[in-house]
Amino acid sequence: MLERYLVEHCSPTLASIKTANLFTFTYHSSEEVTQYIEDWNKKFQPKGVSITILRNRNQKALLYVYRPEKLNADLKRRGVPEFLQQYGYKEFTAEYGIEVLKSKFAKSEVFPHEIGLFLGYPLDDVIGFIENAGKNSKCSGCWKVYCNECETMKLFSQFKKCKDVYLRLFLQGKRSVLQLTVA
Repeated sequence: MLERYLVEHCSPTLASIKTANLFTFTYHSSEEVTQYIEDWNKKFQPKGVSITILRNRNQKALLYVYRPEKLNADLKRRGVPEFLQQYGYKEFTAEYGIEVLKSKFAKSEVFPHEIGLFLGYPLDDVIGFIENAGKNSKCSGCWKVYCNECETMKLFSQFKKCKDVYLRLFLQGKRSVLQLTVA
């Protein structure tokens, strides 16, 4: 069951064209979801993909599937460290940043706005979302776009095509999640 969620919600990350994806997974027991995460991390490790739980409530886990190497690079992009400092981050590594996100999710029901940076969104779009309270975007797809509309729409199209192809191959039984995951 988790496999379909991974393909449906994380294809661009599995294909290495996006830093990370996020989805909610409903489970029967916390031991079950913990075991799923451990098993998938072992399988994904050689491919450069990790999975972790950002929040776990009411038998629903908010799963974060990411490429640590890409996330480390994203967190060091021009302007990102300065921006994250305003939100309480003292280090700009994937490991540290994810721990801060987990603690923020534990304290609040609200999504921390900076999470967009952990999903590979452009800094200008994250800032635009915050400054406009989620309104006045030029367009939207995987996120609300405030800058570089044409370029971002092409990217959204690429993400959709990736998802469609991955899902088709997976549902036809031609490829497993691991076969679809680019190293």
